[in-house]
Amino acid sequence: MTSSIPSGASAWLSARALTRRFGALAAVADVSLDLQADQIHAVIGTNGAGKSTLINLLSGELPASSGEVVLDGQDITGWSQPRRAQAGLGRSYQRNNTFLPLSVRENCRLSAQSHAQRPWRFWEAAQRCPWSTRRADEAMERAGLSAVADRPAASLSHGQKRQLEVAMCLATQPRVLLLDEPLAGMGPEESERMLALLRELRRGHAILLVEHDMDAVFAVADRITVMVNGSVLASGSPDEVRANPEVQAAYLGEH
Repeated sequence: MTSSIPSGASAWLSARALTRRFGALAAVADVSLDLQADQIHAVIGTNGAGKSTLINLLSGELPASSGEVVLDGQDITGWSQPRRAQAGLGRSYQRNNTFLPLSVRENCRLSAQSHAQRPWRFWEAAQRCPWSTRRADEAMERAGLSAVADRPAASLSHGQKRQLEVAMCLATQPRVLLLDEPLAGMGPEESERMLALLRELRRGHAILLVEHDMDAVFAVADRITVMVNGSVLASGSPDEVRANPEVQAAYLGEH
């Protein structure tokens, strides 16, 4: 098995021998990886490989059975999901997680507000909070949604809804982005827009990308980890992973 831990600059987020068991089943088994600044680290594998479980462990939505999660050198394994979010971990989900009746701006503003609650300003109408409104506007601009800021989320195309989920994540000002299949269900044009957004977000973030679209993965990823049955089969640059005979046999379908 190829080592999954790159050498060089210290990682913003690391998994160390991370394991999650459900009874006798190890959904994630002894997985180690590093997320570096200004890089997209893709995790690929067939359905049931453990990719989404890994994201849930990193984000704190599932407790680990064993192993460690380290953020900026600090062990956060025992931290709750809200505490990890406050510390700079943002994530998106496979399924749309927006408030459909609300506008694009209001979705982003609520995300910003949830990240930085200010109970001492109880007399201030939440909708008029300049801090959360500014963060929402910045997130929409970065995600390419400023032109539809006042439209209800329900009226957006599928691709725009996926962009909105990323914008809501950005409104919390994360340093680490955990993105679970952001291209799912997209057509070619929508996929290209999302890939352009991911390339732009690479700067200033460490990104974990779980994705089934192999063309997209090899187009944007700086590093790829391949999972099979909850374990890491191989990890390396896109060229290294593409040339790995174990990956070719187990995942890419080449012999």
